[in-house]
Amino acid sequence: MTDVIHLLPDAVANQIAAGEVIQRPASAVKELLENSIDAGADKIQLIVKDAGKALIQTIDNGCGMSVTDARMCFERHATSKVKKAEDLFAIRTMGFRGEAMASIAAIAQVEMKTRRHEDEIGTCISIEGAEVIGQEPVAVPAGTQFSIKNLFFNTPARRNFLKSNPVEMRHIIDEFQRVAMAHPQVFFSLHHDGQEVFHLPKGTLKQRIVHLFGSNYNERLVPVEEETSIINIKGFIGKPQFAKKTRGEQFFFVNSRFIKDGYLNHAVASAFDELLPDDSFPLYVLFIEIDPAKIDVNVHPTKTEIKYLDEKSIYAILKSAVKRSIGRYNISPTLDFDQETGFSGMITPKAPEDIVPPSISFNPDFNPFNTSEDGRPAGNGYTRSGGSYQPAASTKNWGSLYEISRQAPVEQTQLSVEDETGQPEAIAHPQPKQLMQVHNRYIVSQIKSGLMLIDQQAAHERILYERFLLHLEDRKGASQQSLFPQTITLSAQDYELVRNLLDDIKSLGFEVREFGKNTLVVEGIPVDLGSTNINEIQLFEQLIEGFKNSQQELKLDKRDRLARSLARNSAIKSGVPLGQEEMNTLINQLFACETPNFSISGKPVIQTIGLAELDKKFDK
Repeated sequence: MTDVIHLLPDAVANQIAAGEVIQRPASAVKELLENSIDAGADKIQLIVKDAGKALIQTIDNGCGMSVTDARMCFERHATSKVKKAEDLFAIRTMGFRGEAMASIAAIAQVEMKTRRHEDEIGTCISIEGAEVIGQEPVAVPAGTQFSIKNLFFNTPARRNFLKSNPVEMRHIIDEFQRVAMAHPQVFFSLHHDGQEVFHLPKGTLKQRIVHLFGSNYNERLVPVEEETSIINIKGFIGKPQFAKKTRGEQFFFVNSRFIKDGYLNHAVASAFDELLPDDSFPLYVLFIEIDPAKIDVNVHPTKTEIKYLDEKSIYAILKSAVKRSIGRYNISPTLDFDQETGFSGMITPKAPEDIVPPSISFNPDFNPFNTSEDGRPAGNGYTRSGGSYQPAASTKNWGSLYEISRQAPVEQTQLSVEDETGQPEAIAHPQPKQLMQVHNRYIVSQIKSGLMLIDQQAAHERILYERFLLHLEDRKGASQQSLFPQTITLSAQDYELVRNLLDDIKSLGFEVREFGKNTLVVEGIPVDLGSTNINEIQLFEQLIEGFKNSQQELKLDKRDRLARSLARNSAIKSGVPLGQEEMNTLINQLFACETPNFSISGKPVIQTIGLAELDKKFDK
């Protein structure tokens, strides 16, 4: 029998390795940007076409490479950052594995132009599928220009697994923001399909955050700073009132390297205990400086996971630092025990403008010449009773006191629920007189077998959800024009997301149009939401946040996620009082739904309490 184990060719080995390092265009963007940072560049330009599928290009003014280094950088495990094993525990650079360039060259058409500052002429190398097809001297500015064309051109299966352009572009923006945030002293720019997405001048960390996420973030940030013998912490946290339903704005950097760490995230979240609801997540951008010898970054090819020698101490210090910032800047409510309360019970004199002048009331029907035989006014608002005159009750609109309101017969809509024996019971639409609201949360109605309770928020969510789904299918969502159009500025990721959803958002009834860089104009909202008092900008932001949240939790169609998000954010909330007519209309609409028994999250909307259960509570 012949031997079956053999060495893989270098081209095949590089393609296999590329599957771990380069998973999508955003992975290549990350590697190129980090290489530019390691080269000492203070100006980096990123140019992307077709969401990175056609072109990814970086231009920097770093140190550049010699002719030999330019050729060697495409070899596997070739790096200038690690020379011996001990160097792995003293890493300050972004890259060190020596795999990225070889992996990119194995699955794309690559062209690199580079020149050192002390050289007069540079080098241009062209590689296609790990094979060098050209190398020549070229006149080029000092630094490095790296172009990746037709990513995954020789692995069509991988290319077919890529998502749509808006999705891939959002991943590219995520990686760009992480690198740009970690290095505010470097100028960054990003162009996509000829349009400038980001233009980030050099500045402080706070200025970089504001440039990335928008000017309205300036008031949301609270500084955090702590220096200990174990770690140093600096950065910003967000005020609780600006927390969101998704984790998208949470950033940890260890020695300027972006990491993902659920343990440290729990430390920050626990510092916000009792300040945020369970389903809200705070903003934070936190930098941790630690001795490289006390961490291990060689855990995963993407280098986003780190192992620590003293994890519990880091947790405690981080939690304490965030709590201290929350208290120092009076984010949480406090009690002032030093306040003088001796005069708190005294009446404060009113200001002159608060004094109301006395008013004079009179009877416009009074006639002084119309008197009775004893000289007292007759009519004129008085009646005689027992020899004395008393003011008479107003007789205006007296006929309304005797009117009998006649209501049109209500159509009896049948709803099937299970009674106490488990048998289905047809419940007719309850009459208005039978409806009662309990704690402004539940609607109670009498039915044949006992009582029926309806969760008003879950019921309205179900009604709106099915209505919005219908609008998305027939594309006929009616819009209510706003008196004053509102402009809303989104982050770059959210703007790309909205551009992908714009047709469906308009189908819901929103009148939205693009207006400049990352800005939209909201000119109308769905008619179904016309009775709500919510602000157009707040409603639109909640729609996007809810969509992203459902995108993380559920694998649903984008239209379904849109309908769920809008229904949740615009439904009547628990605690809102309802009148008889409002409760009656709500139940009418609920019974008309296809699935009235269950909410959009799968929980029951209607509960019944049988007479036998009620009798049992009274020991009957």
